[in-house]
Amino acid sequence: MRDIDLRIANRNEVYLVKARGRANFEYAVPLRELVRSLTTFGRFCIDLSECTAMDSTFMGVLTMLALKGAKLKIKVEILGAGDPLKKLLHDLGVGRLFDFKGVEEAPPDLLRSLEAASPDATPLHGAETVKEAHESLVAADSENAGRFESVIKFAEDDVRRLKQE
Repeated sequence: MRDIDLRIANRNEVYLVKARGRANFEYAVPLRELVRSLTTFGRFCIDLSECTAMDSTFMGVLTMLALKGAKLKIKVEILGAGDPLKKLLHDLGVGRLFDFKGVEEAPPDLLRSLEAASPDATPLHGAETVKEAHESLVAADSENAGRFESVIKFAEDDVRRLKQE
């Protein structure tokens, strides 16, 4: 088991997720599980103040969350993101889905209760996360279809193969 530095806290339908270092597909798996389990939320904050980079799978799961928030008429907040991270999201056409704020906007009571997210994931969970994350990027901006077509196809093939094993 490899440690990842993704921490999550919630209280009364308010969520805080903090990512440190390079947020990649390993970070995306536990975040996807959380997003899939949500039926509603009052506020959702992603603290990226200590995040140095994000891969497309992680950004896709953030997009899954933002699309779920849009259905609930709640804009997901990204806190403390530097210009390079904002640019990554805007370049994929999904930056408009988020409300960018300073890190000081984090719910203070949740900062004290952040707990490490479990990095345990089966290869199937990983493949499903890659597939769903990239499909979300395409759903949010059709210009991403060509960019991620081969990634989605590879992940679909991987999911089929892993389900047969």
